[in-house]
Amino acid sequence: MKINILKFVKLYMVLVGLFLIQKPFFMLYYYKRFADVGIIEWFKVMLHGLPLDFSMSGYLCALPGLLLIAGIWTKSSAVKWTEYVYLGIVSLLISLTFCLNIVLYEYWGFPLDSTPLFYFFSSPSDAVASVSVFTVILGILLSLAIAVGVFYALRWTYKDKGEKKLCSVAYRVKNTALMILLVALLFLPIRGGITVSAMNTGEVYFSSDMKLNHAAVNPFFSIMESLSHQEDFGKQYRFMDGKKADKLFAKMIYTKSDSTQQLVNKERPDVYIVIMESFSEAVMKTNALPNINKLKNEGVYFTNFYANSFRTDRGTLAILSGYPAQPTMSLMKYPKKTNNLPSIAGKLGKAGYGLKYYYGGDADFTNMRSYLTSMGFTDIVSDVSFPINERLGKWGVPDHLVFNRLENDLKAEKQTKQPMMRVLQTSSSHEPFDVPYHRLGNKVLNAFAYADNSVGNFIAFLKKSGRWKNSLVILVPDHLGCYPEGISNFELKRYQIPMIWLGGAIDSPKKINVYGSQQDIAATLLGQLKLNHSDIKFSKDMLDAKAPHFAFFTVPDAWGMATADNHIIYDNTSNKIMLNEGKRKSLLLNSGKAYLQKLYDDISKR
Repeated sequence: MKINILKFVKLYMVLVGLFLIQKPFFMLYYYKRFADVGIIEWFKVMLHGLPLDFSMSGYLCALPGLLLIAGIWTKSSAVKWTEYVYLGIVSLLISLTFCLNIVLYEYWGFPLDSTPLFYFFSSPSDAVASVSVFTVILGILLSLAIAVGVFYALRWTYKDKGEKKLCSVAYRVKNTALMILLVALLFLPIRGGITVSAMNTGEVYFSSDMKLNHAAVNPFFSIMESLSHQEDFGKQYRFMDGKKADKLFAKMIYTKSDSTQQLVNKERPDVYIVIMESFSEAVMKTNALPNINKLKNEGVYFTNFYANSFRTDRGTLAILSGYPAQPTMSLMKYPKKTNNLPSIAGKLGKAGYGLKYYYGGDADFTNMRSYLTSMGFTDIVSDVSFPINERLGKWGVPDHLVFNRLENDLKAEKQTKQPMMRVLQTSSSHEPFDVPYHRLGNKVLNAFAYADNSVGNFIAFLKKSGRWKNSLVILVPDHLGCYPEGISNFELKRYQIPMIWLGGAIDSPKKINVYGSQQDIAATLLGQLKLNHSDIKFSKDMLDAKAPHFAFFTVPDAWGMATADNHIIYDNTSNKIMLNEGKRKSLLLNSGKAYLQKLYDDISKR
């Protein structure tokens, strides 16, 4: 019965090998695109693509593993024929995904997903209308030929001179237990280990050259992931006629900075964006944040600023790309939609800035690596960049060690004259709030106090480093989290967060009272640096007198808007207004509906 175990291991390794060799074949097919790529990059593509290959092979081995367990207890031909049929189906799917990925990449420009299937099943004739009959026939024949080759490769794993008779019960029990263990262990490659993030296509993204990332993607995994997240965004949130939505939306966008209050006194300051986990305006009023409360008086304090959403992935994308969060999905999970989003980093990179991202946790969580690399952040410091003994918490490396890493890197880069953008994302003020710091009795507030101390020490370092005069530091939370406790999604203070700009690049301390939310940071910052942001249409320059001033935010199937005249929160599930206050009640109802509708129109087109 040990032969069954050998079959299982051989099958898994052959599948991994078949997926692995797809990558150089893909690159050879598009040899003109990859002509400038060195041999080292070819190996990097295969190496970085392995996690998806391991994961997909794990999925495909689950059923054979169960059938092999059944084969320990019976020699029924039904089990063997089920194995053959399954291997035949898998062979065909591997062949089809490989061939379709190669053919369609020329047209789509991104790895295979469910998009072609949508077009094919909605209208097969239109889907193949641009392809000659000869090409279609050749493609079918080639796919079948590859499928046959794959089948025989998989079938080879089952060739043995195994026992023709059943062994003793004790022997079968022992081997069954071993096989169950092996099948259970498939969880590790399927999920990608025991980290908080599940395996996703973004995990293979490693390069600023997007074609290398695309070559590393396992097309079988990509299409399965896409199918599991399939949504028709263009049909969601249809509140009104398209022309009416267009008219209302036109009043809410302003993509210029021609009447801007200038706060920044340097043409190209170093930009540091510190994304603070779960901070709220409410926690500012406690004794947990002495450093940040001091800093708000030293810099520019935005008093009517709001989180765009309730999750880090949504908040991060809103901050860095000026793109609003969505009520029922996270755009960051769709690399093909985020790969071409404009961003602060993309604009600054073109302006000559060096880019680097710091995060103490898993950079593959929610496809974050894919998003960051598409923006130009190929230098990403994450949990794996630190020694194991420093990965102390559930969310990885504690904040002060991440700040220390940034400080040490800045010391090493002291002589560089290139302007820099550094983004640091904290994580320690997230549950379970276990931090290497003890000042307050309340565990939650103590975690915020620890984060505050880490931020304060970093600012002190910048002031002493000689970099302060040329620094612009933006402190902004990713979202409101755990404080105040028990707050409803339908309370405005649920979304109000602090935002502080400080540094030697700021002219003088002041308060800004206009309304805005995280997606407005992009236009506001780029406006201060006199960089064009006309393609970031959902982002408004908060310091431009001509721009409309409002905050927009979402939570699961609800949205809200806030201005000086009206605060409104609308529940999409019940189609009810949940909050409506201010001098002009219901003023923002149709505007908010139009804004969300146009947002999903935009998503559907990406």
